[in-house]
Amino acid sequence: MLIECRRRRQSTRQKVALVLLVFSCQFVHVLNEKSPSALTVVESPEASLEGEEDTHVEEGDSEDLDVFHPTDKWKTLKSGHGVPRGSHVRLNLQTGQREVKLGEHQTLKYQIAGQRQGKENTQGPSVNAEELKALKNIKEGVDPKTSDKEEKEALRAQFHPMDELKKDMVKLDMLMESDFQIMSRLVSQFNSSNATVEEKVKALHDLEYLVHKVDNAQNLASRGGLKLVVDALNSTDYRLQESASFVLGSALSSNPVVQVEAVESGTLQRLLMLLATPRPMSIKKRALFAVASLLRHCPFAQSHFLKLGGLQVLGDIFRSSGGGALRVRIVTILYDMINEKELISQTGLDPIPDASHNERLRQYAQVSLQPLLAEQGWCSLVPELLTSPEHDWKEKALRTILAMMPHCQTQYRKDYALSSSLSALQEQYQELVLTEQVLGDEDGYFGEILALLETVVLKLKRV
Repeated sequence: MLIECRRRRQSTRQKVALVLLVFSCQFVHVLNEKSPSALTVVESPEASLEGEEDTHVEEGDSEDLDVFHPTDKWKTLKSGHGVPRGSHVRLNLQTGQREVKLGEHQTLKYQIAGQRQGKENTQGPSVNAEELKALKNIKEGVDPKTSDKEEKEALRAQFHPMDELKKDMVKLDMLMESDFQIMSRLVSQFNSSNATVEEKVKALHDLEYLVHKVDNAQNLASRGGLKLVVDALNSTDYRLQESASFVLGSALSSNPVVQVEAVESGTLQRLLMLLATPRPMSIKKRALFAVASLLRHCPFAQSHFLKLGGLQVLGDIFRSSGGGALRVRIVTILYDMINEKELISQTGLDPIPDASHNERLRQYAQVSLQPLLAEQGWCSLVPELLTSPEHDWKEKALRTILAMMPHCQTQYRKDYALSSSLSALQEQYQELVLTEQVLGDEDGYFGEILALLETVVLKLKRV
């Protein structure tokens, strides 16, 4: 009986040993198997105690895992976390989960680095920028004190003290010139007896840039500079005549104060003299520009222009063989003068609405332009531009013909050449308008010209 009990106990022990052996083999196989949930060894950025690069264990792809930080106590290792190399890993048979804790050499390392026994290492003391800079200088063999001195000296060389900057600003302020000071210097340079023609031309060129401003032009007139420029129109040098005309054209533009000063000082007579006598085309262009600037929105100047025979001067240029480039400019001047008087006579259309509106009405009433245009043959001169190949010239001619219609209508009806020209132009611009419409431009430029043509033809047919 006793022998039988011993045999049973021995058999039981053998079975338990066999079960443990099978389980241990299965456990080893699980640890060594490389699968998405297996443990793999990767490099760790931390250095070990022996100065070698440490590694850590992580699960799956090393780029997608989070590092698990073990302690000296067993902690459950979650799926997808890696552990440092040297850590103890076990399988809890009761829970079926893996657990991790620090190895002995890791515990020693963290105790030295963090001064904490059995606890997770924390961040060491921070190092500021100056300490890092000093360490760098020591590594490169540079004396920190010498390096700081050199850098300070370099900074001083790049930047000036505040006192020096203030002195420099005072000097700059003294060197800055106002427009009035610049114009005074240019007028003095132009009036100097020692100045060459080139220097005078340059002074006039710089002056022209400044007198575009209304205040600058008025200052030039009030200080006597305008008279010097006007006197240059009588110079024997064509370059001075051209430059002076250019300065006058810019100074007179939309500046009533300077316009009145110019008329009273005889500027208009000298400009008309340049236009009436043989001169290079460049001078006549500048002179005509100055005349147009003087007449625009200035009935006082327009009245003097007609009294001085200015309309006859323009007619002679228009009829001359060399006046091709000036023709359209002359017609534009005439149209502007007619249109200004028509606009100011209508309520609310005064281009310069102010308290002097009634005075301008009185002055424009004294400008009898249209009867003179018909008397001096402009009713037949203006339509000559319709033969030009330039669309812009044709447009200006048509607008001027419409403006002169009250005094030229009878003559226009008798002009068969004009009727034939208008019919041909209608056909031409009808085709151009169709081309515009095909291209998707319903309200194009050619449509405007065609509308002008149709208006002129319609008014000529009215009784």
